[in-house]
Amino acid sequence: MAPPDGRGGAPGGGAGRAAASGPSLLRALRHRNYQLFFAGQLVSLVGTWMQSVAQSWLVYRLTGSSLLLGTVGFATQIPVFLLAPIGGAVADRRRRHRILVATQSAAMVLALGLAALTLSGHIAVWHILAFGVMLGTVNAFDIPARQSFVVEMVGREDLANAIALNSSMFNGARIIGPAVAGVLVGAIGEAWCFLANGVSFLAVIASLLAMRVPPRPPPAGPRPSALAATAEGFRFVARTGAIRALLVLLGVVSVTAMPYAVLMPIFADRILGGGARGLGTLMGASGIGALLGALVLAGRKRLRGLGAWVAAACAGFGAALVLFALSRTFWLSALLLVPVGFSMMVQMAGSNTLVQAMVPDALRGRVMAVYAMMFMGMAPLGALLAGSLADRIGAPATVASGGVCCIVAAAVFARRLPLLRQQARELIIAQQMAAGTPAEQLTQPVAVDRLAGGQGGGAGKGAAEEPRAARPA
Repeated sequence: MAPPDGRGGAPGGGAGRAAASGPSLLRALRHRNYQLFFAGQLVSLVGTWMQSVAQSWLVYRLTGSSLLLGTVGFATQIPVFLLAPIGGAVADRRRRHRILVATQSAAMVLALGLAALTLSGHIAVWHILAFGVMLGTVNAFDIPARQSFVVEMVGREDLANAIALNSSMFNGARIIGPAVAGVLVGAIGEAWCFLANGVSFLAVIASLLAMRVPPRPPPAGPRPSALAATAEGFRFVARTGAIRALLVLLGVVSVTAMPYAVLMPIFADRILGGGARGLGTLMGASGIGALLGALVLAGRKRLRGLGAWVAAACAGFGAALVLFALSRTFWLSALLLVPVGFSMMVQMAGSNTLVQAMVPDALRGRVMAVYAMMFMGMAPLGALLAGSLADRIGAPATVASGGVCCIVAAAVFARRLPLLRQQARELIIAQQMAAGTPAEQLTQPVAVDRLAGGQGGGAGKGAAEEPRAARPA
């Protein structure tokens, strides 16, 4: 096996093609830059989850209102919906590595500020709302840059594995963070969770500064204006049916089903009687399921059939939410959150992998900005809707309704899969050719994703190893 590329492995580079001999589950970790990124993010994300749980509990303790829980979620995430397109254009124009250093530093300052206000005893709900808006603004620039920076660290050949490992890292932290936060909140208060999160950002900032990242070559031709560049990303998504379908499904789920997490304090306290520690346990159970889902995806070497996995996971997410809403036993509810987390992660990471496999590098930041709008940007609308509905019909009925919407959306998406498979296959092959796949390989069959999971030719290598070509339709 060739030595790891210290620059992060350029797409199509020789080091990438030699990676297959390593453990398939961890193959992206052979890249030095990704090793640093993984280690720093793992520490930082534990702190992020601690703050998320502590902040939800603080709002609930101060107000007891499900509507305000939804409002805080809205304030934190609506800037992503409004500003992510600008963040995507910036990510395609500037060095993504430098953008991440700036956004992570800003997030650290915000966490420390929230900790200081809470420790001083002057914290109020409007402070939490204001900090939420500022953090959402930071995330609008951080998410497109971070998502599109992955390919610069590992290259296209290990992109799918890196996305799955990112999800594993995110959800490993999701298990640890809420559990620690549940204990700390009950023992010494929410402020210490905010402080721990602020300190944890030092790890990811240090890892970013230790990377060796060469500058990206400037795009060929005249550079369009910022507005025109932003519009170009939207036009690409709008005219590309396979990507559009994945992102619409993601948006529907973000609005209707993912806001279940906003209502977790109500389930933990009023419905299941678990208190702050119970909230940490419930969030951790969902994290265990999501971690398992991410690890399953990390072990995949092909894109073939991943679209069918996305549809099935969306339906499973909805069904598990309906069952969770019906449960009144704490440990049964915690157990049901495992398939909730598993299904949600398979859909989200699977969609991310497919979109990144189809998008040209020149548009990656802007398309991932649209992904961020659908994934996180639509969530605040759902959080506000869920909080309002829960005030009227109760949290269980609200969560069950979201689960039913998930099932219906999955059925519609699955019905359209056969129409989308050809376009998806052609897009994936086009991007592999642009990344430097030898032209003579185009006569060979491939097992790239046909979205519907139909019969593919040959023993193609999917996203982990470069796919070669598709059989004629």
